[in-house]
Amino acid sequence: MKEQGRYFLSDSIRKTMDFSMTDQYMGVDAPPVQKPLPEGALITVLPEPVGLGNIPLEEAIRRRESRRSYSSEPISLRELSFLLWATQGLREEPFQGHALRTVPSAGCRHALETYLAVFRVDGLARGVYRYLPVGHGLTRISDPGDPEGRTARAALGQRFAGKGAVTFIWTTVPYRMEWRYGDAAYKVIAIDAGHVCQNLYLACEAIGAGTCAIAAYDQEKADRLAGVDGEEEFVIYMASVGKHVNR
Repeated sequence: MKEQGRYFLSDSIRKTMDFSMTDQYMGVDAPPVQKPLPEGALITVLPEPVGLGNIPLEEAIRRRESRRSYSSEPISLRELSFLLWATQGLREEPFQGHALRTVPSAGCRHALETYLAVFRVDGLARGVYRYLPVGHGLTRISDPGDPEGRTARAALGQRFAGKGAVTFIWTTVPYRMEWRYGDAAYKVIAIDAGHVCQNLYLACEAIGAGTCAIAAYDQEKADRLAGVDGEEEFVIYMASVGKHVNR
């Protein structure tokens, strides 16, 4: 509501927007921009995400659609590198608890982590991986056996979720956003997830691949697939990726 040049908000909205008791306001150090690695974790350094996606932005936007049918063709490690960079890659090294990325985020908090259920990616064994934006790499977190079936079951039986080359699984670490925004964090975390997935759609079109966002999933099965606790970190969004059937 606007009156005489001033904006008036309801009491409930004002309450959620009161940041005076957040940890940031209280002087608590910002949480790290990336989850720490387990001791002894092996890292696969990804190729530089350059020289791909050379189509006009307008064309990518016009072609963007949800695609649920994929060919059996794998995607290359370089193409996967490009998709990861386009959705959560760093634009420069982290500084003072912040990391500028290729997608916007409220307050530059970036409360998402990216996991991958890998089925057909040249140069990668099948299994579940976590993306490491700092250093642009991957670490394998599990080999669950039948990752295609487990991913489809986590997606409430939507078979296309296990039919592509890889399925992106985004989790949120809510405290990264709560540190600054308190009870209002849940709203901007959801908005951030939309930013990330839209970039995936456009980047996929640019490399002759397709994607379909998945918001209907079994929370417990999805969390187990990603290997997260479901409380301090939990799945918030998924998206299958594969090459077009007819290109």
